Amino acid sequence: MVDDVAGVAELGVLTASAEEWSLAVRRAEVIGRLAQGRRVGIAAVDEAAAELGVSRRQVYELLRRWRTGLGVVSDLLPRRSSGGRGRARVSEEVEALLLEAIRGLYLSSQRRSVSAVYKEVVRQCRVRGLAVPSRGTLERRIGQLDPVASVTARQGADAARALRSAGGDVPVIEGLLEQVQIDHTVVDLEIVDERHRLPIGRPYVTAAIDVASRCVVGLVVMLEAPSALAVGLCLAHMACDKRPWLERLGVSGAWPMSGKPREVFTDNAAEFKSEALRRGCDQHGIKQSYRPLGAPHFGGIIERLIGTMMKMVHDLPGTTFSNPAERGDYDSQATAVLTLAELNKWLALAVMVYHGEVHGTLKQTPAGRWEQGVAESGRPATVANETAFLVDFLPVERRTLTRTGFTLDHVQYFCDGLKPWIVRRGGLEKFVLRRDPRDISRIWALDPDGTTYLPVPYRTLSRPPISLWEQKAAVARLRELGRDQVDENALFSMVEQMRQIAEDAAGKTRASRRSRRAVERRSVIPTRPAPATVMPPPAHDGGTVAPAVPFEVIEQW
Repeated sequence: MVDDVAGVAELGVLTASAEEWSLAVRRAEVIGRLAQGRRVGIAAVDEAAAELGVSRRQVYELLRRWRTGLGVVSDLLPRRSSGGRGRARVSEEVEALLLEAIRGLYLSSQRRSVSAVYKEVVRQCRVRGLAVPSRGTLERRIGQLDPVASVTARQGADAARALRSAGGDVPVIEGLLEQVQIDHTVVDLEIVDERHRLPIGRPYVTAAIDVASRCVVGLVVMLEAPSALAVGLCLAHMACDKRPWLERLGVSGAWPMSGKPREVFTDNAAEFKSEALRRGCDQHGIKQSYRPLGAPHFGGIIERLIGTMMKMVHDLPGTTFSNPAERGDYDSQATAVLTLAELNKWLALAVMVYHGEVHGTLKQTPAGRWEQGVAESGRPATVANETAFLVDFLPVERRTLTRTGFTLDHVQYFCDGLKPWIVRRGGLEKFVLRRDPRDISRIWALDPDGTTYLPVPYRTLSRPPISLWEQKAAVARLRELGRDQVDENALFSMVEQMRQIAEDAAGKTRASRRSRRAVERRSVIPTRPAPATVMPPPAHDGGTVAPAVPFEVIEQW
């Protein structure tokens, strides 16, 4: 669960329309580049004005907003007023007509000019009685097209080949955090719960690797299947200083590889294309790229890392190995000993050792390559407020505010900070809400102006924190019992009953295991020997452990 905050900065990220957001992203590309220089000449301003289709005065205003703001996309969202400025300049009908003309006329092998396409747009608008958009509006829509797709549609695949990387090879990445690859996998290990030390299943790991240095920059282990939340947590782990996290785990050692990436590269799974992830990345200036279909080598770096991690895990008691044939008659559940927290600690140490091994491709250690990059370009900037960063990536819900606050999945949320909004709720639209599925005891509500997030707890503060998965299971169980109307009291009562069932079952299992062990001790049949002491993982890519690895890290292992 993330820490309490009075409010999390969020400048209209989710209150903007799709067109407004697209315009802000385009502005950020141009103005962000312009703002890098200490002095901005008139020629550069005029070039930016032409690129954005605005006046010189407007460029200066955008530049001022970028420099006095947070340096994020939402600084450049169109300003709204009762006069209508900042809203879409064309109607939905005209927008649809523009899209139809671009698809049917411009993106064709006939290769019509922009002038010819615009004339047809003008004609269609007059026939339908619609306001005629400017030619610049059409040109901006065409400018937003993917260059490769546009050239392919107009000139064929051969003409677009020059825009792709040579021979389909993966582009060379040299700068730290210039590109980070992210992926998930189920861990080849059974883990046990914290209290009763009983098997509870196999967790999932979401890992991120910096392509230039081959350093692991983000790592999240969860029991829940891969989701947008796991991706957001991995990005937060990547962007923030890892020292507080290592202290909570009880690990003494260095993991200095942190910072906001310029680009995240993933496969095409649904969790990598969620609205929360897309707008969160836009907000923080992180480019999203996806693995081309039919080109698995584009994601080979993260897949090799995950393969290496799983080989390490195979040395742990409770491993499931890679497949049933490899596992044989090894009882993974009976030998499981590590909890989720202990696995996190073990993996943190494993990463530190991996960073000190000579990498087969780099011919040096990842840690050494990272420090070389720091010496060349400086240390990447980290995120100071982890909570503010993480909230930008939490799943999104939209709800109407009532006199009693918000109701989300049969649970009511309220705090005094909502009272000013409740008074004028009649003129407000649905609120943007974010919540952490691991603990739904509070939500974050974006204020109507889109400037800050307000943390809102349960209306009944005595309710225990529960996860979204517990909540959904309780609702499903109530409906199985014929309860069409699910109220909050029944929901939390059912969660308590389900927890009690798990508690009773755990007690019976412990008693059964104690009885079985007693019988085995009296039997002449020898019991299975205890698992061997866990050793450090094998060297990556045939390398050897470099002297740079602190001896105390090996001792913690």
